[in-house]
Amino acid sequence: MQKKTVLITGASSGIGLATSQRFLAAQYRVGIIDKDPLPEVLKLYEKEGRILFVQGEATDEQAATRLVNRMNQEWRGIGALVNNVGIFKKVPLTELSLKAWREILDTNLTSYFLFAKLCVESLKASHGCIVNIASTRALQSEADTEAYATSKGGIVALTHALAISLGPDVRVNCISPGWIDTRDASTKKQEPLKPSDHQQHPAGRVGEPEDVAEFVHWLVDQQKGFITGQNFILDGGMTRKMIYEE
Repeated sequence: MQKKTVLITGASSGIGLATSQRFLAAQYRVGIIDKDPLPEVLKLYEKEGRILFVQGEATDEQAATRLVNRMNQEWRGIGALVNNVGIFKKVPLTELSLKAWREILDTNLTSYFLFAKLCVESLKASHGCIVNIASTRALQSEADTEAYATSKGGIVALTHALAISLGPDVRVNCISPGWIDTRDASTKKQEPLKPSDHQQHPAGRVGEPEDVAEFVHWLVDQQKGFITGQNFILDGGMTRKMIYEE
């Protein structure tokens, strides 16, 4: 039963919500921390005792500790940790304040360290795993994204560092999604993507949160556990496509 528990940070929307739903469909129990309230679609599972939810920032050590302690006490352990929480801000370097820089680094990277540290003993006991969500922006950039790109590059480095430090008891991997359409259904209906958006991808379409959720579940659910320390690019082939300006 210990292996069928997963803690997900930032799970009230987007990739985190889709990942929560994927694990719940696979009969996992899910611990969630998010600054936003638990979405209605998940409240039934909370009533059933299959979700433990703490509302708070993933960078808040007290809130983080509260969720980890509840999972260890009520569910007797944690089988997997999915570090997913993240914020994106596009700000010119000359306008990027030190406060904003630290906010992005703290949320996107330091929280990953914090939850790994808090969960490590439980994960060792369950021979569990960690999946970190980075981004293809760890490997390529657009202008005015210094803080975000740095945070995502740090996640990739943190992943292989943790894999070496925690192996063989705990496997640690990373997923770097490309363009994932995380908008809500109403926005997608009102403002559909253009055909050219999909044509940029060799896979023929922009990604959906469920694409990432499925791969996260696959990595966690590996029975023999030979995959660790890896960064998987999940971008529909977009970063492999050469682009020439005519």
